[in-house]
Amino acid sequence: MVVFTVTRKETTPFDGQKPGTSGLRKKVCSRSIFFSFLLCRSGSGGCYRTELRLACFYMHFATSLDRGDLVLMAIVTVFKQPHYLHNFVQSTFNALPADKVKGATIVVSGDGRYFSKDAVQIIAKMAAANGVRRVWIGKDSLLSTPAVSAVIRERVGADGSKATGAFILTASHNPGGPHEDFGIKYNMENGGPAPEAITDKIYANTTTIKEYFIAEDLPDIDISVTSVSSFSGPEGPFDVDVFDSTTDYVKLMKSIFDFQSIQKLLVSPKFTFCYDALHGVAGIYAKRIFIDELGANESSLLNCTPKEDFGGGHPDPNLTYAKELVERMGLGKSSSKDEPPEFGAAADGDADRNMVLGKRFFVTPSDSVAIIAANAVDAIPYFTSGLKGVARSMPTSAALDVVAQNLKLRFFEVPTGWKFFGNLMDAGMCSICGEESFGTGSDHIREKDGIWAVLAWLSILAFKNKDNLDGKKLITVEDIVRGHWATYGRHYYTRYDYENVDAGGAKALMAHLVNLQASLPNLNKVIKEIRSDVSDAAQADEFEYKDPVDGSISKHQGIRFLFADGSRLVYRLSGTGSVGATIRVYIEQYENDSTKTGRDSQEALSPLVEVAIKLSKMEEFTGRSAPTVIT
Repeated sequence: MVVFTVTRKETTPFDGQKPGTSGLRKKVCSRSIFFSFLLCRSGSGGCYRTELRLACFYMHFATSLDRGDLVLMAIVTVFKQPHYLHNFVQSTFNALPADKVKGATIVVSGDGRYFSKDAVQIIAKMAAANGVRRVWIGKDSLLSTPAVSAVIRERVGADGSKATGAFILTASHNPGGPHEDFGIKYNMENGGPAPEAITDKIYANTTTIKEYFIAEDLPDIDISVTSVSSFSGPEGPFDVDVFDSTTDYVKLMKSIFDFQSIQKLLVSPKFTFCYDALHGVAGIYAKRIFIDELGANESSLLNCTPKEDFGGGHPDPNLTYAKELVERMGLGKSSSKDEPPEFGAAADGDADRNMVLGKRFFVTPSDSVAIIAANAVDAIPYFTSGLKGVARSMPTSAALDVVAQNLKLRFFEVPTGWKFFGNLMDAGMCSICGEESFGTGSDHIREKDGIWAVLAWLSILAFKNKDNLDGKKLITVEDIVRGHWATYGRHYYTRYDYENVDAGGAKALMAHLVNLQASLPNLNKVIKEIRSDVSDAAQADEFEYKDPVDGSISKHQGIRFLFADGSRLVYRLSGTGSVGATIRVYIEQYENDSTKTGRDSQEALSPLVEVAIKLSKMEEFTGRSAPTVIT
């Protein structure tokens, strides 16, 4: 048995290691451009040389330079710089209760993005040095975020051990690669993200850290094969268990859904199916579940081989970035001769988000969670005894509210961040929840779950078509959505994302909106000057949430303008990017007249869109004349 020693390393704090809603996300390495050029003094005939340093995302500014004669590239490391990851990991260990570290079992894995394999080895060595008893690692360091939550909650080691938490290595839907994003977050014993009380301690520790501990002489673990490696250190034995990444998660899914019913649908010649993992970790689960367990054809899978850079793409499951799936489903700009599949879905990098599509038909995430909730008891065995309650994030459309009201379910509106749903679930108050940002889930784990959402939709389709597989026309995704609108009304909804805008301009825009809320009469005067056909604002505020479980209060969770006809405008600064700021604008209008629920969404929302952009003075504050992404 290999015996390791513990080394104490001196260090100093790094600025900006504050975890956001989903952990710490930064660039692995960021490229910088140095332009060396001549400036001539007017009238003097003399010249002098100077340098201008520009970050890679400001490269367009270089076009204004008249006389650039030398360009140099410099690489500035962030996550890969010495001690950076180590500081954050040690700060996390120091923030946790002692019994969740000493003698504990922790999970370390993620979506497989660039730098993950290095990070796994570093964290394993630091865990050993900090007295952790066992580290569980998914084969090839791959575990989806939902699977990590499942492993924490469900997996039992050969010696009866249970995990008390996990380091998840992911930047979710952000790009990956040597010059793109890496991320790390800590999940607790319930399988959910660390609460603010812990993340605040982590951040405080990062600002004062002076040392960290690491077992430098612990050999690197071979994560390419499943095995258990045993070592001995100053505090006793230490094991690293590399296990199959899919087994525990698949077992959980089979306990929730009727796989036999779904299989009948998938193997029917009348039903066609397409799933795009965008080269994220979802690919390994898609192959195991849809192909091995449910019998779908392997040609149904797109981009299901995980890659460190996600194949050079952006692993965000929306109409902008899931281009190949969108084209195949008949929603792209170019027309294909092939008939689109009946059902399509996509995942993000760590497989916690999902996009659902029908043939030439897009299902909004807000509609998706409402439809799942409305059909869950009939279509999904896990919910046969009924729903405890439902919840949505504040920016998500009110489609779920209407379902809850009609079905007499408890309903909760929470800030953005899955930890708020987790509190409700731990208290037995919520069964199904969702976010407009393509996140849907239930109380089977404490994270959103992209493949769960796809299986939920396949279950609904299988239930609706149980008598149609032998010859009758299939009930389609579009049929289900339009039937839902006929029953509950339609919430026309869109989201405009302005990504990587100047942080100062973004904050000024938000301050401007808060100032507008001071007087409703003045606000409505401004609105009517923009569009006279838009309803008056009945309420304007910053969303504040009091948690019904622990009484905690979350302030400044988004700026809302609520209109008399049920329409809404919501503005938020997102915390999921690694550079600049992202402004998200949510625009919603409710229509319960069944003769008016078939309009084009952008057409129906165009008056509110104009108000949203002009009211916020978007171009004035950000310089952006158009959003980066429209959903």
